[in-house]
Amino acid sequence: MEETKLLELDLSIASTELIDALIEEASDPSIFVEIARANMNRPEILRLLFESPYISEEFREQLSKALHAPVRLFTETTKAKKTPEMRAQSLLQKVQKLSFSEKRLLALRGGRDVRSILMKDPNKEISLAVLENPKITETEVEIIAKSRSVAEEAIRKVTKKREWMKNYAIVLAVVSNPKTPPGNAVPFLSELKTKDLASLEKSRNVSDAVRSAARRLLQGRRGF
Repeated sequence: MEETKLLELDLSIASTELIDALIEEASDPSIFVEIARANMNRPEILRLLFESPYISEEFREQLSKALHAPVRLFTETTKAKKTPEMRAQSLLQKVQKLSFSEKRLLALRGGRDVRSILMKDPNKEISLAVLENPKITETEVEIIAKSRSVAEEAIRKVTKKREWMKNYAIVLAVVSNPKTPPGNAVPFLSELKTKDLASLEKSRNVSDAVRSAARRLLQGRRGF
């Protein structure tokens, strides 16, 4: 609850650049309402919302009253919706301009596209914050667990969340990743299917400790 309140407070004082990035992604329409409520005294932010092609016409009508601007101005001042490729590039450029604290806020609150960008951020604190985002999906966690560029701390964070480690695909990704410390991989080897354990035992991408542990488990299952 405290984290939620903090984030709502931050939205009310967030930079125009941060708000612009949130609007650009538009992963969840409810964020528009949250931004508006937190920034009723900042017309420049309301104008960003008003000119976004991603909000509903009903919401635009509400904003027009707050701004004392006719809705017809929308068609006069707003560009057409961007293609997915253009939008992704625009979002990347906006995110790259943000400060550390703004990136962290976005990591905690942003949608899938933002999470994908920030998971690759060179500052590991940002990528770790992405894993705290309540909207992150298990499919995303699996992709993160497979990544060979992810920080070891991120993999450790994944292994500590019991819900995620109930997902077989995530377990397999974790133990197969050469970046996973043996101490975090070995405890989960017993959960692997025999065919996957056999593949891991032959893999040269994992540590000797993981291969040896996989071999011992296989011998136990085969009875010798």
